[in-house]
Amino acid sequence: MSRLSLTFACGNQTLAGTLDTAPGSSGLLIVTGGNEIRSGAFGGQAAMAARIAQAGFPVFRFDRRGIGDSEGENRGFRHSAKDIAAALDAFRAMVPQMSRVVAFGNCDAASALMLAGGAGMDTLVLSNPWTIEQDSASGATDDTPPPAAIRARYLEKLTNPREVMRLLGGGVNLRKLAHGIRQALSPPPPPSSLAQDMAAGLAGFGGEVAILLATADRTAQVFEGAWNKADPRIRRCEGAGHAYVEPEHSAWLDAQLLEMLRA
Repeated sequence: MSRLSLTFACGNQTLAGTLDTAPGSSGLLIVTGGNEIRSGAFGGQAAMAARIAQAGFPVFRFDRRGIGDSEGENRGFRHSAKDIAAALDAFRAMVPQMSRVVAFGNCDAASALMLAGGAGMDTLVLSNPWTIEQDSASGATDDTPPPAAIRARYLEKLTNPREVMRLLGGGVNLRKLAHGIRQALSPPPPPSSLAQDMAAGLAGFGGEVAILLATADRTAQVFEGAWNKADPRIRRCEGAGHAYVEPEHSAWLDAQLLEMLRA
């Protein structure tokens, strides 16, 4: 196995990518979320790529337009379908023995894959999909957790003897507690138009799909509030945060990816 840095075309612009070589006929295309460069937060995507390649599967990562080493204007995840398509074409051209591509996206990268109807992939692994609508004028988002997440938080506290003693001993702000209870009892908001568009895009995809949710992540909690909780494609990593940084959570994520690559 080796790691190669390279460039490829997206229209008349040049994008940067990194290929971890391996002999497998199934490959992993990593789509980064937010404005992350292809190495990922704290090099997490690069480390993941090395582990997956070591297991025998080629991995390709790239910077979309306007990010990292790639040319062009950064227009956000809603306008990244062409970038993903160009990366897929480049990946297939560089790894001729590859007959199947699994795409992995976390946060709005998962949303981009859904909006693009799978973007020509064979299999999708969608982690903590982003469904939060932004105020188009201010760019602000509502930071209030969904009612289901608030209820789960209070249930956890009420089963913790130390928290119960704090409540009985007057160590809890009752006004804040009452506000939280009102939020917990409020009905969930209707699905955002973004969530509806993502569902419509995914409905047109014929390949296998896994939806990974880190249960301690607010983005995953909001997604689950807008999605069918009984969806059999959902797999939950208990206690994990958004980037699966703890060793046991990172190992869980690797296991999910390898299962889909070996399917």
